[in-house]
Amino acid sequence: MSQPNFKEKDHFLNRELTHLDFHLRVLEQATSERHPLLERLKFLLIFDNNIDEFFEIRVAGLKRIIAVNKLSRGCDGLSAKEKLEKISEKCQQAIIYQYDILNDHILPALREEGIRFTRRSEWSPEQLEWVKHYFRQQVLPVMSPIGLDPAHPFPQLANKSLNFIVALDGVDAFGRTNSLAIVPAPRSLPRLIRFPDELCTSGHNFVFLSAMIHAHAQELFPGMDVKGCFQFRLTRNADLYLEEELVDDLALAIKSELSSRQYGDAVRLEVADNCPLALSDFLLQQFGLSQDELYRVNGMVNLSRMMQITELDLPHLRYPPYVPSVPKIIQRSKTIFDAISQQDILLLHPYQSYSPVIDLLRQSANDPNVLAIKQTLYRTEKNSSVLRLLESAARAGKEVTCVVEVRARFDEESNLEIANQLQAAGATVCYGVVGFKTHAKMLLVVRRENNKLVRYFHLGTGNYHRGNARIYTDYSLLSSDQVTGIDVNKIFQQLTGMGSEAKLKRIFHAPFTLHNKLISLIDRETHFATQGKNAQIMIKVNSITEPNIIEALYKASGAGVKIELVIRGICCLKPGIPGVSENIRVRSIVGRFLEHTRVYYFHNDNDPKVFCSSADLMERNLHHRVETCFPILDPDLIKRIKTEGLGVFLSDNVDAWLLNEEGIYHQIPTSDQAKCAQQILTEKYSGKI
Repeated sequence: MSQPNFKEKDHFLNRELTHLDFHLRVLEQATSERHPLLERLKFLLIFDNNIDEFFEIRVAGLKRIIAVNKLSRGCDGLSAKEKLEKISEKCQQAIIYQYDILNDHILPALREEGIRFTRRSEWSPEQLEWVKHYFRQQVLPVMSPIGLDPAHPFPQLANKSLNFIVALDGVDAFGRTNSLAIVPAPRSLPRLIRFPDELCTSGHNFVFLSAMIHAHAQELFPGMDVKGCFQFRLTRNADLYLEEELVDDLALAIKSELSSRQYGDAVRLEVADNCPLALSDFLLQQFGLSQDELYRVNGMVNLSRMMQITELDLPHLRYPPYVPSVPKIIQRSKTIFDAISQQDILLLHPYQSYSPVIDLLRQSANDPNVLAIKQTLYRTEKNSSVLRLLESAARAGKEVTCVVEVRARFDEESNLEIANQLQAAGATVCYGVVGFKTHAKMLLVVRRENNKLVRYFHLGTGNYHRGNARIYTDYSLLSSDQVTGIDVNKIFQQLTGMGSEAKLKRIFHAPFTLHNKLISLIDRETHFATQGKNAQIMIKVNSITEPNIIEALYKASGAGVKIELVIRGICCLKPGIPGVSENIRVRSIVGRFLEHTRVYYFHNDNDPKVFCSSADLMERNLHHRVETCFPILDPDLIKRIKTEGLGVFLSDNVDAWLLNEEGIYHQIPTSDQAKCAQQILTEKYSGKI
């Protein structure tokens, strides 16, 4: 389809700003006392990490567009330069708010619980002596201060590394009168060090590495007078740019690019708020940044290094533990194959255990009747059980084929190592298709039963990552439906071999059929509405930005289709516009777990069609990735998804935020009857209700 021509640019919200809005909703959780204290701290640190990536990718991308003189405007009518100006203003406010929450709320509350970050002014004589000894024994030997002069130009500093700019006075042993020096904090050192318990009255007491360096900066420059020592941190462009059509070996090209990621173009400078203007201006000049790209912070410049605090063994300050359930059909079956043969099994993580997915792989690796295993790997742990079982199956002589996506952002290095391990074990490894990331989540097992080949498969909305399965909400479908299984096999053949577009019977897949099929399903609801029939669409995804999908939803809304969208992150669609989107409601759920399920529901004249997918409604997913969208065939599972995958979130008044016609999110006020979707699902699957 061609690019839609909206009558008014106000019908389309800015992508980058709505992405930033999601991060702000995460930050708001740090202020909510309904979350335990250490979980509130975790939300604040997740926000910090999210903002880092926002600058490394989103802001860096906009700057790159400006650098190559691309003056085109997006569907929101804004140029890249205008977007950067709005982002700068909003980010400045957000960072101030973040440190206000930390200093005025989180740190005082932690102190009341006996968790202290001791300032230099608070150190006892015994602590002073311990810090001096630690600095001289553990820190000083690995530090390399750099005095700035013609023989020592400004150093190349790694992305997000902690550094100090030091103002000096005096003459050194060579007669030099350097006035400035840079002190990189070694990345091998922890940023947070625990005081020995015997030096403290009680509780958990920590000292920041930065405080140690500040306290002993004079020892780095003997004979010189240290006039000031100030933290700073530089954020760089961390995206990888490959001319893939010119690459002979994709893995080798990515490996060579990874070394340069730490030294991309500068996009943001953070300095301590007490850093003199002359020094911050000097740093901006060195990095080629403007005043708008300077962020003064009231505290340490690398907050994410505090994440270790959230793992302290203090149960009353963390979420209560829960044990995910396992479906009864799996519990009472002799093997996972027996269970899947009886019926399709739908798992909702993290409320239901991820272990059946692992069990399918484990039993396949050990079963002599299993001939082949095929799997996509987008993000998984380097030492995961998934990887070990694939290696074991390959060593046992089974045909193991893995499509490892080495372009998964920030997991490139890990995935290269995974690919090497699998190849060493005898598995066949390929890296998908040049120009199209393989984002589909598929596991196919071919098993001989009664002289016939039976296909068992797993299709999911999330990654093969056990850690993520404990904190991300995702659907997993385990099935032996042979028609769908043949579709899965054809997609694998397409990824590993060559040929024309695979003709699939049940699965929609990008970049071929998914976009147009979704448009067709939306248009069908529009048709039913124009005939006076009940028409409804419910969609739950991470993001929606694709212009043609949005245009189709606007058209459906205008025809009277009731549309409910649960969009966690980026939403470029604007609801509530009279005559355009007045029948569309958009909400975002931000809670204990990261909402990650992708579900599409179409009322279809009272014959519901329900799909789960690996794909969000974004241009990259629908046009530039390999994605799957698979139907839910069992009527009971369709009802279950409508209720627990969609309906429960539409009644949430605890974790839900509503998007209004102005493009602003408002948290739904909690009534006397609080309804938290995640809590309801936790209790349902833990057997409490």
